[in-house]
Amino acid sequence: MEYLNQVLGIRVVYKDDAPTSMPNFIYSRYRLQRVKLDGKAAIFVYPKDDLEAVSAVKKQLEMIAKAEEAPAVLVPDHLTYRQKEYLLRDHIPFIVDGKQIYLPFMALYLQERGDGERQNTENMLPSAQLLLLHYIYHGCGEMLTSDAAQQLGFTATSISRASRQLEEMGLIKTEKRGVQKVIHSDKTPEELFQKARGNLSNPVKRTIYVPKAALNETLPMSGYSALSEYSMMNPPMAECYASGSVAAWEKVASSKLQSTDYQCAVELWRYDPQKLAKGNCVDKLSLVLALSEDMDERIEEAVEDVLTSAWEELDGKRN
Repeated sequence: MEYLNQVLGIRVVYKDDAPTSMPNFIYSRYRLQRVKLDGKAAIFVYPKDDLEAVSAVKKQLEMIAKAEEAPAVLVPDHLTYRQKEYLLRDHIPFIVDGKQIYLPFMALYLQERGDGERQNTENMLPSAQLLLLHYIYHGCGEMLTSDAAQQLGFTATSISRASRQLEEMGLIKTEKRGVQKVIHSDKTPEELFQKARGNLSNPVKRTIYVPKAALNETLPMSGYSALSEYSMMNPPMAECYASGSVAAWEKVASSKLQSTDYQCAVELWRYDPQKLAKGNCVDKLSLVLALSEDMDERIEEAVEDVLTSAWEELDGKRN
């Protein structure tokens, strides 16, 4: 691990003695290596496959650390933005060679980014977020802005402004071909989503509670209701829907849930959820963004499953 030495001057010594005997499910998931970091004992834990939910990884590393009586350091090939945030939140040590070091038992946290990975903290316009998600569902590649405008109901001014912001953020490129303007990117949908993650907003502005009898239009399910449709989670007591406008219910709505029998939740979104809705639910990526701040472990795991299934579906379309 020259990275530790080069960047922080930490000398890594790999030990030849075998780690303590572990359950088979640990060996099937990880390769273990005893090390000393400037003389401090630790064990590097190399995942053999994609990481499971961070809550499961945490328990597995705690088991390893307890058996070894030394800190267990996760050493994955890469981490998504969400995985990194969860690992930091749960104080799980990790090293991504050449990119990130988090060793809380040594009071160290370092993150390096190349120019292409630089995070832009500018708020993304709702129209730009809607366009980006639409482009991701398109499978990336090339897309005419005129087609996107027609499908999303954008004016020429709106599509121009949205695409220009995405280009300024370094998320897409555009070029003129005759009278047409083309959006393109060499990234996969997952790579583009992860690159944009720091700029993407929770689409939900606020939530009101409306009498069920007052819902005289079909709205896509959102929140835990949509999550229960996309995962094994049980449906919530109060049904939840999403809308681009709640003006029709302002006079009969309340800010607090008073009865799950007679009321349902309606979320006011920053953009029209119907534009990306799949079947009777909001789209998966918007749902992930809407629930990204929920710290319930069961919700986190279900959200990760939804995100994984979204990439599998898009990969299937590209193949």
